[in-house]
Amino acid sequence: MTFTQAKSLASAVRADFAVLSQEVNGKPLVYLDNAATSQKPIAVLEALRYYYEHDNANVHRGAHTLSSRATDAYEGARDKIAAFIHAASRNEIIYTRNASEAINLVAYSWGMSTLQPGDEIILTVMEHHSNLVPWQFVARRTGAVLKFVQLTDTQEFDFEQFKSLLSDKTKLVSVVHVSNTLGCINPVKEICAEAHRYGAKVLLDACQSAPHLPLDVQEIDCDWLVVSGHKMCAPTGIGFLYGKLDLLNAMPPFMGGGEMIADVFFDHSTYAELPHKFEAGTPAIAEAIALGAAVDYLSAIGMDKIHAYEEELTVYLFQQLEQIPNLQTLGPKPKADGSGRAALAAFTVGDVHANDLSTLLDQAGVAIRSGHHCTQPLHRLLNISSSARASLYFYNTREEIDVFIAELKETVEFFNGVFEE
Repeated sequence: MTFTQAKSLASAVRADFAVLSQEVNGKPLVYLDNAATSQKPIAVLEALRYYYEHDNANVHRGAHTLSSRATDAYEGARDKIAAFIHAASRNEIIYTRNASEAINLVAYSWGMSTLQPGDEIILTVMEHHSNLVPWQFVARRTGAVLKFVQLTDTQEFDFEQFKSLLSDKTKLVSVVHVSNTLGCINPVKEICAEAHRYGAKVLLDACQSAPHLPLDVQEIDCDWLVVSGHKMCAPTGIGFLYGKLDLLNAMPPFMGGGEMIADVFFDHSTYAELPHKFEAGTPAIAEAIALGAAVDYLSAIGMDKIHAYEEELTVYLFQQLEQIPNLQTLGPKPKADGSGRAALAAFTVGDVHANDLSTLLDQAGVAIRSGHHCTQPLHRLLNISSSARASLYFYNTREEIDVFIAELKETVEFFNGVFEE
């Protein structure tokens, strides 16, 4: 994709995101916090509104017209998600509130019922807290042991060390696909192949990959994959778990209540077939339908096209960041064509605190992230308390990067002057 093609893509889609045209503190909004949450296109907002205005009813429970239409839209979204990630069956898609709930579902249903004392769970030092804390719970309850893949010199997944950790004791490998702090894209297909040689299962946190990369769970051959909808143009409060059909069938329910039952007696119950076995209670109906609309929107653009454009933006972002004295980015550098990492940059600038950078940039209308990005252990390992992070999406432009860099330069110069005084 040429820059002219890419620029026309960004220009075309920006009109679909009303929030991007607003001003913040009297200046045009430059939104560079997409790794935290994405903005929502009008088509997704309209899907939410349409459900509540035309089809508002509970799903699976009524024979009347509204319930039937709501159920069709809700289950139709499941079909769209299955196609989006190339699942073998729609029944492999379980709706959850977010990726955190999806990981907890696997941890409590599969982990608590399967793992034994001495079994080993392999994680990485770059994991989001959501893919760390649940496994700490499981380890304490079951006696399983946590092991961690370290970083290479370029702050990427150390594949050779990972292979040295694998053994017949390894029962689970749970790893992020794309790091929300380092930006590295982990070799998940190879990770799955190595883990499966030892009979271990693999869970992938795809929160930072599903919005940006084409995904094929059958090609990757992961056992589970989790996604939060709000990072891929969908509303908050909706996500999903993908799991291989045989695994999901063997796992006990995570929560009890309505929807997940077949028959209920005073002393016992039987459970519904997949996928409903894991979806207790009235679900987030409108949000699920809107997630389907988000999948439609992204698919219409094309994930290959989104990925190619973001690679161009990544090259440009890193070229411009090099202009800032004492700025250090985390994770690997992008290759010349922008490949090799995600379209985000977490960074530090000398002694300037990330929160101070973020605060002054916000006054200039530029929204970035500051803090530990839910990767506290990684920040401790890197011996930094916090970092700033600019994260891009397909509706961002080079011009917005220019604004960000100009304001960042001015902010750094201001703080350098304060330190000199």
